[in-house]
Amino acid sequence: MTAPLTLGTAGHIDHGKTALIRALTGVDTDRLPEERARGISIELGYASLELPSGRRLSVVDVPGHERFVRTMVAGATGIDLFLMTIAADDGVMPQTREHAAVLDALGVRTGVVAVTKSDLADPELALIEASELVPGAEVIPVSARTGEGIDDLRAALERASAAASSRADLTSSARLHVDRVFTIRGAGTVVTGTLWSGEIGRGDELELLPQGRRVRVRGVQVHDQPLERAPAGQRVAVNLTGTAVDEIKRGDVLVSRDGDVRPTYRVDAELEFAEREPEHGERVQIHHGTREAAARLAWLGGRFWQVRLEQPIVPAAGDRVVVRQVAPPDTLGGGRVLDPRPRRHGPSREVLVRLERLARGEAPEPSGRGAPAPRMPREARPQKLVSDSARALEQRLRDAGVEPPLDSELDAGDLAALRDAGRVVRVTKNLHYHVDVLADIRARLVELAQSNGGVVTLAQLRDELGTSRKFAQALLEHFDSEKVTIRRGDEHVLRRRTG
Repeated sequence: MTAPLTLGTAGHIDHGKTALIRALTGVDTDRLPEERARGISIELGYASLELPSGRRLSVVDVPGHERFVRTMVAGATGIDLFLMTIAADDGVMPQTREHAAVLDALGVRTGVVAVTKSDLADPELALIEASELVPGAEVIPVSARTGEGIDDLRAALERASAAASSRADLTSSARLHVDRVFTIRGAGTVVTGTLWSGEIGRGDELELLPQGRRVRVRGVQVHDQPLERAPAGQRVAVNLTGTAVDEIKRGDVLVSRDGDVRPTYRVDAELEFAEREPEHGERVQIHHGTREAAARLAWLGGRFWQVRLEQPIVPAAGDRVVVRQVAPPDTLGGGRVLDPRPRRHGPSREVLVRLERLARGEAPEPSGRGAPAPRMPREARPQKLVSDSARALEQRLRDAGVEPPLDSELDAGDLAALRDAGRVVRVTKNLHYHVDVLADIRARLVELAQSNGGVVTLAQLRDELGTSRKFAQALLEHFDSEKVTIRRGDEHVLRRRTG
């Protein structure tokens, strides 16, 4: 049985997202009178799309106006693949780019681009722009008005669905991020959302977070069809008892009472930014699931940040977040949660080593500060290395520390296997470092710079590491390229001051 998938639209206002979904599904996702009167989408819309193979996709249709980007993000957070629209008569527009940035921040990189209104203008330029904006995605010229290209689009969505991985976690406890709340006469309170993990069925007792209210499931539906149990990976409607409609809102989360996710005001995260990196301490908007909250960003070194929230979110490790600028509103970037409930802390060597390990999917080393995390048995960790010689090379590079041998002295195949497994990093054209060694060096560099007014020189790093100028220079150039530092003359300046 194929895993359920959720498809989300993206694209600039008036580029035909809703018309295209109507052509594909027969459903008009603009259900509000105001939407139909104004001819624009304001709220999230939903439909079920049957592909040529008989596979069904849950569809989330998002608004394209810049005023409703927050709503777009709420709809996009649970999707597995995208359908982006670019109008032939407009080409790529500002919200096209911002929606693409949101998808990138959420890690949604599989999908199809439809060049709409191809009956009104030559689609050639828009086809080229689409290929540049979303490389790797199929681009199909279509017209929702004439039906031209709709069958080709269905076939392209079939291929994308076959390549997409469901983001649903079927083995964990239930977790549904609420995006709509309403009442049905005779049934009571109903919530809808994409079920991220587990399953929900009639009679289940759940908890509504962050308020901690206990509720009971009266019934579930998927695409208007009642089910005994609904699995993760698709949109689910849940009829609840034990709560009134005015006690729930978008952004709340339904979870199993035996689950381990809890509200938090802090997360440690690995974040990437497209054009402008926030300043240390900058106030931003964080989007997680269907909830948004203001937060301050505390830089921890490199790509690691602590997000300090003004209202709680309900994350698990590995969840994606989107970071948006407060004023003027704009999407800065995003990334993934590494630690959903850390203590409040600043940068340190210990913190960086711990976060590097979490980023690689490993358990952190036990710490004397705070509650130590349990060590994951080595045999339970993901093992991509199968070659004994590659394992031996990994140990050799770990033992070599700051002065590893040049690549010319090592087996190229084993090095490639270690890179693919995330165990070594290429620092220069002919020099690799073990990731644990590099994390320790990074932490020492940050600590050294912080003790020296935020700057470090080649000579200072050479002396700190007790190595030669050759290795210190290679490392500094690497950390410059990783945006840990930036070179200014003979000094390398930390990109973020953490004072």
